[in-house]
Amino acid sequence: MAKQLNILPSGQIITTALHTEMQRSYLEYAMSVIVGRALPDVRDGLKPVHRRILYAMHELGLTPDRPYRKCARVVGDVLGKYHPHGDQAVYDALVRMVQDFSCRYPLLAGHGNFGSVDNDPPAAMRYTETRLAPISHEAMLSEIGEATVDFIPNFDNSQQEPVVLPAQLPILLLNGCAGIAVGMATNVPPHNLGELVDGLIALIDDANLSDDKLLELVPGPDFPTGGEIVGMEGTREAYTTGKGVITVRGIANIEEIQIGRGRQRQRGTTRSAIVVTELPFQVNKAAWIEKIAELVNQGKIEGIADIRDESDREGMRVVIELKRDASPQEVLENLYKQTALATNFGAILLALVDGQPRQLTLRQILQEFLSFREQTLTRQYSYELEQTERRLHLVEGLIAALENLDAIIEILRNAPDGSTAKVTFQSQFNFSDRQSDAILAMPLRRLTGLERQQLQQELNELTERIQHLQRLLSDRNELLKALKKDLRSLKKKYSDPRRTRIYNPKVTATATKKIAQKEDKTPRERRRDKPKTEEAEGQLSLFTPLTSTTPEEANLEITHKGYIRRLPKNGSKSNLKSADDVVVKTFSTTTEADLIVVTGSGKAFPVKVGEIPPTSGQAKGTPLVSLLPQAKEVPETLVGYFIAPSAEDSSSVVVVSQQGRIKRLVGSEFANLSRRGLTVFKLKEDEQLLYALPTNEREEIALATTGGRILRFLLNEQQLPVMSRGAGGLQALRLGRNEKLISAVSLNQDDNLLLVTHFGYAKRLPISAIRLANLGDIGTQALQYTSKLDTLICMVEVIPETKVLLLTDAPRMINLPVERIPFWGKDGTGDRINKLKEEEKVLDLVRVEG
Repeated sequence: MAKQLNILPSGQIITTALHTEMQRSYLEYAMSVIVGRALPDVRDGLKPVHRRILYAMHELGLTPDRPYRKCARVVGDVLGKYHPHGDQAVYDALVRMVQDFSCRYPLLAGHGNFGSVDNDPPAAMRYTETRLAPISHEAMLSEIGEATVDFIPNFDNSQQEPVVLPAQLPILLLNGCAGIAVGMATNVPPHNLGELVDGLIALIDDANLSDDKLLELVPGPDFPTGGEIVGMEGTREAYTTGKGVITVRGIANIEEIQIGRGRQRQRGTTRSAIVVTELPFQVNKAAWIEKIAELVNQGKIEGIADIRDESDREGMRVVIELKRDASPQEVLENLYKQTALATNFGAILLALVDGQPRQLTLRQILQEFLSFREQTLTRQYSYELEQTERRLHLVEGLIAALENLDAIIEILRNAPDGSTAKVTFQSQFNFSDRQSDAILAMPLRRLTGLERQQLQQELNELTERIQHLQRLLSDRNELLKALKKDLRSLKKKYSDPRRTRIYNPKVTATATKKIAQKEDKTPRERRRDKPKTEEAEGQLSLFTPLTSTTPEEANLEITHKGYIRRLPKNGSKSNLKSADDVVVKTFSTTTEADLIVVTGSGKAFPVKVGEIPPTSGQAKGTPLVSLLPQAKEVPETLVGYFIAPSAEDSSSVVVVSQQGRIKRLVGSEFANLSRRGLTVFKLKEDEQLLYALPTNEREEIALATTGGRILRFLLNEQQLPVMSRGAGGLQALRLGRNEKLISAVSLNQDDNLLLVTHFGYAKRLPISAIRLANLGDIGTQALQYTSKLDTLICMVEVIPETKVLLLTDAPRMINLPVERIPFWGKDGTGDRINKLKEEEKVLDLVRVEG
């Protein structure tokens, strides 16, 4: 056998046990994956790749007000400077930060194809473009710098990168995070920004806040795709222990849809269908539909006739058409049981704390963030104080030089060079080295009186700022006040309504049904079914409707500021106590009815009365816009609300746009609306819907403009026929160049109108004074003005016991006794309202109900 070559000199071979070397190497690899790749930092909630992408884009200047740049450019910068790994891994991370169905608050804005809920792949990085989203630019990068956070060298020591971003919001909880490391994993669900800020502020005010109080403020995750969380046990376990299983299911409604074609469809043939408008988080819609089809073909789910995906840009809509003899509730239960329409989200609140992985509770994550934020603010204010003091020192030197200007000029005139003048300044006036350099560099314009005044003003501002910074740094309470102020500011800018609903019924509908059936059974059958019934009473069924099976009577009140209050129907009057809000609309209904809300974007959404939080005492209620099923990031303007009519109702709804277009829809269009809503008006660009009026066939419509013109016409098929959803409406009246539509009312022949102008002139006008016209006419000039600058502000119909409030620019709210307003003809100007001050102007008018 050949002799083995001795390549290394004697004494340089180190003998090591194989298992020892494997253990050491594997631990180093594991820690590298845990710290450097897979787990987020609890402070800014980011993994290294996401942090490097954001910082690279910040360095490229891709702010929200700058144009989009190619993703390939961003990926190239990240790879070349900070993250020497595969380009596809970096691009995948970038894509996820753009997707609004993956992130609750996307950190990047994208232009192009970034994938879909159907798991469609994004376009290649050479096609897509991106830039920073406003929330990431302001809440994560606006304070970046070596003064606020630590920086370390990059992989080749050619650049500096931040160890952590100075996040002003708990991004770990805001957008959630999923990652698989070595021997551990994290899966943090996303949350609502407003709820997290409320929780943070409560912890600042009371560090010993109980878990129950904290869970009231942060009741559960808020997934970007909506859905509903069933029960609170899993959420509470996850929040209090750091690990728990949260049951999430999609939003499904049972609807009656028309089927067939041609004559069959005209005859109104209908069939039951399950319409799914929201899916659980991270469920692939296309794969889910394919799974349902597979189960139907295998005979595991019966009763389904057809599946159609009718999703579009406005939202998700999957229609599962049922057979005639199928039970919709039974099919829905099977979908929950056998498909991903109901899933379990395994929450693991694991993150890096001081470079080590730790499983945290909700309270600990929020406290770690607050501690980090307090350190960041302290470093930022300390740096700002240092810079402000340096600037104050220079300004004091410049002002002292101007006060001794003649002596300064004489020294400069006689000095052979700048160094000699500098030494003379320091010896004669006790200037510092930096002050002497600033005086030598001072331009001649500083000698003017205006520049002297500006220097003195700057001195006062710097002194005041230094005192404020010293107060923040010396008093922790003041620092925490500043922290809370920043949090409230971010909440006001970026908070939006919750998308995921939370249900926690004490007794399920299934248990109630079984208990009711037990009354008709024999004693032997009762004994046989007793264990099952008791088990059903104590558990939360995943497959039962979460609304109450017994409708209750209720009163709804909607206020001027857009709040809704649900009160028990006990005959008591409204007890709202608010100096600047009043009830403007009331409804008597039941908890199983739907309140239809029409928005300025031309859509109508249903709000189940039973899902409106009950109001007691003098509470102002719940913001109505927050209850809309598909509330946008920018809150919708509400233009009308009414109780949904039945499918047989013959009433109609008239909608009017700001460009004077009008349209009438049959009331039954609004019956059994899905949470996806209904488009009631196709609006043009920069057009909004202004009014939505429930009407009857015998009523009249009156439209008013700022110029004082009123168009009155009969509501019938000849004047305004019923139109389909897709119709664009008719032109009711043409508006002048500076004219706007300001009122639309439905009225009867014996009503009269109240007109109020911007300058505070008011009059009542009989309906008979305005001629009946046709659509498209110019209408009747119903008001004359005392000034060319005056305009008509509002027109309302006056019925017995009408109460009216004026909103003025004072600002204040004035009660206007309508019965004291005299009647005038259409040529009159009206009387000046005597409750107004001399220069006070009217901004709006509110008619009060209740």
